[in-house]
Amino acid sequence: MTGTDPVLIFIDRAERGGEPPLFRQVSADEPQISVFDLGITRGDGIFESIGVFARWPLQLAPHIERLNRSARMLDLPELDDQAVETAITMAVEALPPLPEILVKIVVTRGLESASGLTTWVIASDNGDYSRERTVGLRAITLDRGYRSDVAETSPWLLQGAKTLSYAVNKAVLREAARRGAEEVIFISSDDYVLEGPASSLIVREGNTLITPVTSIGILPGTTQQAVFSHAAKHGLDTEYARLRTADLARADALWMVSSGRLVVPLNRVNETPVPVDAALTQKLLADLLAGEE
Repeated sequence: MTGTDPVLIFIDRAERGGEPPLFRQVSADEPQISVFDLGITRGDGIFESIGVFARWPLQLAPHIERLNRSARMLDLPELDDQAVETAITMAVEALPPLPEILVKIVVTRGLESASGLTTWVIASDNGDYSRERTVGLRAITLDRGYRSDVAETSPWLLQGAKTLSYAVNKAVLREAARRGAEEVIFISSDDYVLEGPASSLIVREGNTLITPVTSIGILPGTTQQAVFSHAAKHGLDTEYARLRTADLARADALWMVSSGRLVVPLNRVNETPVPVDAALTQKLLADLLAGEE
């Protein structure tokens, strides 16, 4: 590998309420996962990504809580919160000082022929997103193919769980690239705004920041929650609402927010230019990078 090598920590016996967990730091350059692991053969598992800034994991507790929420949705055993936190700390401390680190926690159902989860944490250099955070991204809207009530009518489709099944999420980004864009906003088949393939949407209308309600089958956004927690000190209100596609064209500003890129403005949606609120973007980034709850 070039640059700073990732740090990989496996957690044996990571399930909540079982025997004490064991932690193994292994080489990220060498094979570690069996070809019979259900995370490999079926994409049967869950994950979380956490941004770490100045050695401080952003929204750590909400991320672990969301990991266990996904576990419950997939009928997986819940994870030992302290074991996950310990592995994250070990991985981060094993890296040299970096401006931004991205930590991924991955959990699979394990081997087809055995019981027990396969769980690991990997920490690596998050890279440089300064251009995206300043210039912004072009986005297109794409139909996700489900109604906004899918989480209620068809919970087995796992809408709102953060699973390893990311083939569709990658396919939509390739479609965006074919159309000259870098980002996607999913729309429900009944015309409600949802989320990005790996990010949450925030809309500014006047002095109010708005994000789609999570009851319409989307992932609760941890970075979006952190942004909302800082809104009041900038004179902004916050709201969870049902947004239609037409609301995007009327927005005063749009952002896609996530653990890695943090706050990235959109400068165009489909063929419509979107104003970039550079000043507010920088304020929100500063809030998150300062490590404030």
